[in-house]
Amino acid sequence: MKYISTRGDAPVLDFEGATLAGLATDGGLYVPEQWPQFSAAQIRSMRGLPYVKLTTEIMRPFVEGCLSEQELADLSAQAYANFSHSAIAPIKQLDEQLFFMELFQGPTLAFKDFALQLLGQLFGHFLQKRGQTCTIVGATSGDTGSAAIEAVRGLSAVKLFMLYPHGKVSDVQRRQMTSVDDANIFNLAVDGHFDDCQNLVKAMFNDAPFRNDLQLSAVNSINWARICAQIVYYFRAALVLGAPDQPVSFSVPTGNFGNIFAAYAAKQMGLPIEQLIIGSNKNDILTRFFETGKMQQSGTQASLSPSMDIQISSNFERFLFEASGRDAALINNLMDSFATEKSFSVSDELYAACKSHFSAHRLDDNETKAQIKHWHQQTGEVIDPHSAIGLAAAQARRSSNKVPVVCMGTAHPAKFADAVAPTIEAQVELPARLAKVMQKEEHFTRIENDLSQVQAFVREHSA
Repeated sequence: MKYISTRGDAPVLDFEGATLAGLATDGGLYVPEQWPQFSAAQIRSMRGLPYVKLTTEIMRPFVEGCLSEQELADLSAQAYANFSHSAIAPIKQLDEQLFFMELFQGPTLAFKDFALQLLGQLFGHFLQKRGQTCTIVGATSGDTGSAAIEAVRGLSAVKLFMLYPHGKVSDVQRRQMTSVDDANIFNLAVDGHFDDCQNLVKAMFNDAPFRNDLQLSAVNSINWARICAQIVYYFRAALVLGAPDQPVSFSVPTGNFGNIFAAYAAKQMGLPIEQLIIGSNKNDILTRFFETGKMQQSGTQASLSPSMDIQISSNFERFLFEASGRDAALINNLMDSFATEKSFSVSDELYAACKSHFSAHRLDDNETKAQIKHWHQQTGEVIDPHSAIGLAAAQARRSSNKVPVVCMGTAHPAKFADAVAPTIEAQVELPARLAKVMQKEEHFTRIENDLSQVQAFVREHSA
């Protein structure tokens, strides 16, 4: 399997190369040269497979030529060994056709663990094989940071620099990052928003001498391997509910579009998906696009769901590339407009193509609280603000009561106890993993939103 850039002017790479590169050298994102296809019979044969075996089956076409089936199986087994539930991604039924997939059973209690625990194993394997080291730079609105740190902490071949917006992640999210004292981990608290952090990371990749000198790589969902690993749990959910003989829909709270793009990828591979529903908070750039056909940045607002406080949804570029018939020239024009004018509009034809795949719904903070309270009263479930938005979007946008909808539970409620506890008027118990980090000393460096300062810090501490 080979990988090409959405902007059409970067080297074609294999899975190993795309994983270690992260962002393409032309500023684009890597996608597979073609989508693997699974027939109904092949999907049916996957029913009942353990999660690690299912991971091997789904990812095998993507890693062809870089990993043997046994190597992929071994890396997957190591990646998911530390998940707290034996099902890895358990599913609960909330009403007759509404289901909730708990993607927070990993070591940092967020869905990012599914991709990043495996990505850490892949980095270790590929770098050891090459006899190389690398410098990873990443940006986080909360959960990516801790999941990435947990995945690569202690790896001698990797140094990780994680940028997060100072004062704009939850206390638990921050402490999960800053309580780690491994010598290869550096947390940078940037004076700005998540989009500023993400722009700094992209700027470092676009600085070719800096990128090459430090052997930069990425752990954000711009890295194709992350999307690849997330495809698996959409297959798992659909199989549990009867695929391929029963279609299924998914509702996903999303800011950076990576999680729901993995669902789109699963659909391209043959999984019978009826609907893909996007849940947004008041930073609703994605919902506004699907209402108007225009992607328009506005000021980022703090919300109860900080992991979605985003105005630049990086993975949307991958979807536009697919929806436009893989028109790299068009993608370059749109992304240039977005960078300079903070907006772009698509043609009526492309807008119709986009709407054929997705629908979207927004909630403000008060509506989010109402959802948390509703589900606690109705089912006893304690749900975090992001997941509550996904549940509301499912109810608002589902087109059929005959097709099951799976809502993706993206984080443990204890990570957002300050928002959840007052809403349900009860304490949210901290799992042992979180209770420990709340007592540890923090390690971070506060830094201005200035590329030269960030690059100087990374260069100095990568030596």
